[in-house]
Amino acid sequence: MGAVAVWIGLVGVGGSLVSCRDNALDDLSVDDSQVFITNYDRSVNFSQYRTFSLPDSVVVASNNQSRISLTLAERQVINRVTENLTARGFQRVGKGQNPDLGVAVIRVNNRFTGVSALPYSPFFMDWWGFGPGFGPGFGPGFGGFSPYYQSYYTFQVQENYWLIEMVDLRNGPVNSGTGTNANQLRVIFQAQVRGDGIFDEQSVNNIVNAVFNQAPYLQAAR
Repeated sequence: MGAVAVWIGLVGVGGSLVSCRDNALDDLSVDDSQVFITNYDRSVNFSQYRTFSLPDSVVVASNNQSRISLTLAERQVINRVTENLTARGFQRVGKGQNPDLGVAVIRVNNRFTGVSALPYSPFFMDWWGFGPGFGPGFGPGFGGFSPYYQSYYTFQVQENYWLIEMVDLRNGPVNSGTGTNANQLRVIFQAQVRGDGIFDEQSVNNIVNAVFNQAPYLQAAR
């Protein structure tokens, strides 16, 4: 995205984040857990754009596959994105009307499984009483012995979040290389929304509003 400014916002974050109590994060509400990350290209003057195209459905991206979806919550997100852009002076047009901006709403649902090695740590060997650091260990059940670890372990990571992207259609593709890297559309704005409750019908309107509140530079020429 070139020169990029990154803003990270937390909605409704209270003192529980800096609490010294054990398990302070357990007190976070659904709203407190939501994080908004917005990136934009600092070299872009958004007032040069007047129109945008936004599909009537959401792209659901899952690992290397994608499909089209339109649940009630997803329809609400599309409508609220449209309302916010219109309020900023942009006009929604069809993709055949040469729009200045291409806007996409994406629901990311990725799951990864991996394998990682478990490194040897002499600290743990002493902690269990195998070495000189803690003498005979924790008692007759553990003294003089060390735990056995598998040399590897598997892990699984799942991520679910909203992604809103804008690409520059007014100035055309960017020739950034050869093959699959040639003639790519330039991404000039991107927003991620992560946390609990972000796909709930009662929350999505506030979520989209929070994204645009964090991006005051998204203004068309008046």
